[in-house]
Amino acid sequence: MSQLPEGFIPVMLTPFTPTGHIDFKGLVRLTDRYIQVGAKGLFANCLSSEMYELSEQERLDVVKTVVETAAGRVPVVATGTIEGNMEQMADFSKKLHALGVQAVIVLNNILTQEHESDAVFLERMHQFMDLTPGIPLGIYECPVPYKRLITVEILEDLLPTGRLVYHKDTSLDIEQVRARVKAGAGYNFGLYDAYMGHALLSLQAGAKGLSCIQGNLFPELIVWLCTHFNDPGKSAQVAKVQAFFADNMDVMHTSYPTAAKYVLQKTGFAIDLYTRRDVGELTDAMKADLDLLIEESKKVL
Repeated sequence: MSQLPEGFIPVMLTPFTPTGHIDFKGLVRLTDRYIQVGAKGLFANCLSSEMYELSEQERLDVVKTVVETAAGRVPVVATGTIEGNMEQMADFSKKLHALGVQAVIVLNNILTQEHESDAVFLERMHQFMDLTPGIPLGIYECPVPYKRLITVEILEDLLPTGRLVYHKDTSLDIEQVRARVKAGAGYNFGLYDAYMGHALLSLQAGAKGLSCIQGNLFPELIVWLCTHFNDPGKSAQVAKVQAFFADNMDVMHTSYPTAAKYVLQKTGFAIDLYTRRDVGELTDAMKADLDLLIEESKKVL
């Protein structure tokens, strides 16, 4: 089972036409763009992709397009547990794996309801693993429909199986990141942090990379940080990049993913602002804030 690479693994957007259909030609161009700016992998069919607003066939078609466009240049991972019972989710995950994804991602908040215990999650996770033999898996602490964090004890239970290769961390807690990285030491496992507030500390703690929404606004800066975070000759620039993201989190999260599509538009990538998720209107004031942020991003390096 090959390892996922170190670096930036973007949570991919889904381009739509102005009438709300998936823009597959745009998806091909977007996939190429991620790779061209330096992404080391791709996370398709995730929350940024508006996975809950896609039909099952659309999810498969999106992942198939991404895998075929990547054409082995970088690995692709994709969410497999979105809806249905355990057998249905396992069947969908097998379809994803057959398309060529390197790992199928499990939403821990879908396998388990909010009131249920970690013991219940582990029981269902092992059941899911039994239903998907041989398929490498990851866990995504997705904040929708509710946010559920994993524990070190969960990792210590799952990692010896050799099946858990990816974790998208949304704990927002550097001490939890450090503990999880330590638990994963010696295994074919990578933690990819979603939180840019402490991205530098996370990378320095041994996180394998970043898998953050900010990479859909300023991917070049995320790639640069993943490449140079430990370069003593660039410590001042590293600090500036980290500060740029930490200081502007609110602007980047506003009306996302519409805001990300707006920044892509303004920086020369042809994409419509249409989103299926109800994220509120991207107002003229928000656009003005994003315009200023684009200009600031050019001064960071």
